[in-house]
Amino acid sequence: MELAVLQLVSEIMERLTEVSVRPATLDDAEFLVRGNAQLALETENLSLDMDRLRSGVHAVFEDPARGFYLIAEVNGTRVGQMMITYEWSDWRSGVFWWIQSVYVLPELRRRGVFRALYGRVEELARQQGTVCGLRLYVDVHNERAQATYRRCGMHESAYRLFEVDNVLPRQG
Repeated sequence: MELAVLQLVSEIMERLTEVSVRPATLDDAEFLVRGNAQLALETENLSLDMDRLRSGVHAVFEDPARGFYLIAEVNGTRVGQMMITYEWSDWRSGVFWWIQSVYVLPELRRRGVFRALYGRVEELARQQGTVCGLRLYVDVHNERAQATYRRCGMHESAYRLFEVDNVLPRQG
């Protein structure tokens, strides 16, 4: 019985938090830089070079072929972010949109912010017509995020991610 009550309270709280999602503008750049820096620290214990990060955020605005950012707001205040980048699939003759740089302020987590961002991306992808799917990667230990993605209808793929990172090398 207690679990049902907690779920009901959680659903009510989500409804009370009216989240709006809009395309990011250059005026949002510093929010995005701070969010990305915090994301790297929280998820990978990495302190990023802020000048390089700022340059990377600005590069997305300078060249839309790199992707785009979305901003989530509650009562006109920025509370979350998401970046979309593109991957061409010759097998599908379409584009996968990669969900990246997702950050939600800690006090607004579990309040529907990610769901609102994800829902907007799904809507934009359908409108685009050439998007064959959505993808993201998540740390194998981040079970909370994985559960969120599953609730949004995503599923774990059969692929593992391999990389060579010439900027932020790590032990594998």
